[in-house]
Amino acid sequence: MATKKFRCKVCGYVHEGDKAPEKCPMCQAPQSEFEEIVEEGAAPAKKGLNTNSNVYTILYAAVMVVVVAFLLVFVSQTLKERQTANVINDTKQQILSALNLRDQADVAATYDKVITADALMQADGSLAKYNGEFNTSYKSEFDKGNLHVFEASINGQKKYVIPMNGLGLWGTIWGYIALNEDRATVYGVYFSHSSETPGLGGEIAGTKFQDRFPGKSVVKGNEVALKVVKFGKADKSSQYEIDGVTGATITSTGVNAMINKVLSAYLPFLTK
Repeated sequence: MATKKFRCKVCGYVHEGDKAPEKCPMCQAPQSEFEEIVEEGAAPAKKGLNTNSNVYTILYAAVMVVVVAFLLVFVSQTLKERQTANVINDTKQQILSALNLRDQADVAATYDKVITADALMQADGSLAKYNGEFNTSYKSEFDKGNLHVFEASINGQKKYVIPMNGLGLWGTIWGYIALNEDRATVYGVYFSHSSETPGLGGEIAGTKFQDRFPGKSVVKGNEVALKVVKFGKADKSSQYEIDGVTGATITSTGVNAMINKVLSAYLPFLTK
């Protein structure tokens, strides 16, 4: 390996080695006063990558952003099908829960066995088969005027399930209400939420609240009569009133408003 030469710019002393000396042995000048001697015709010394430069930092960050973005897209695409399947499965379980079929081991099989049709309510209250893909957001369907009704068979008895959506205290609430074949009495319900307070409004997702609905009547004449009132205020003899959640008046009011808003749109079907 060729030895490098360094010249002291103060006294002219020439040093041979891999690097300049800490001090010039002749004039005691510091290492910074030495310069490398490049002989004529010789290739210039290659400079290494300066990892402390701003350019290096920017290039490194840019490469890392591209690599991470690629990995995220790859993972997202790889898991997309599984994630979609999980969302569909969860939606089907919610529908089954309204039919009092909770925590099913094989949700897809139970759903296919119990749900006999996914239909859309027509203007005259009749039902027409829905031929689109299975939905997981019935708020958007409701907003578009697509009023879904799931027909089900439980132990040979016909049931109807209607999806609902509304607002609670802190965010969206949603659920499903299952009706008996008479379309007038509740068979079961399921409610959930995005951000209600645990132990208070969040209790709408519990069976303690939901078990108050079965057997209650939905309509009276041509109006929705089923209502959720402040806890302790429900008339025990009423076939329409249900106690709300203790300490969660606003969320309970949100459930009541959701029921009234959605079922009012379904009155042609409920009173047909």
